[in-house]
Amino acid sequence: MGGGWGKQGSGIPLSERVRAGAAPAPSAAPGPSGVAESCPARHCWVADAVDGHGVKRPGLLVEWRQVPEGWEGRVVYAARVRQSSWLLVEEWLPAALLTPM
Repeated sequence: MGGGWGKQGSGIPLSERVRAGAAPAPSAAPGPSGVAESCPARHCWVADAVDGHGVKRPGLLVEWRQVPEGWEGRVVYAARVRQSSWLLVEEWLPAALLTPM
């Protein structure tokens, strides 16, 4: 069976492979901790979801930015918009509303 996990590779992790002639990926911007991470995406809990049910929703934090009021995270999460349907929401939220998983 070709491919799969058992196949010997070049020994270079995917995160470090660059196509010949291509520029390397830009380094990640630092978050609230001041430390730059190679991939800013992290699982998180989102408080005060847009649907207003008062339940923390699991989300994916994809980016940080600093604003005059402090740090905000850009998150993606599912919110119930109707009794039987959900919507994917992407929004900037204050860091205080985001909790690591």
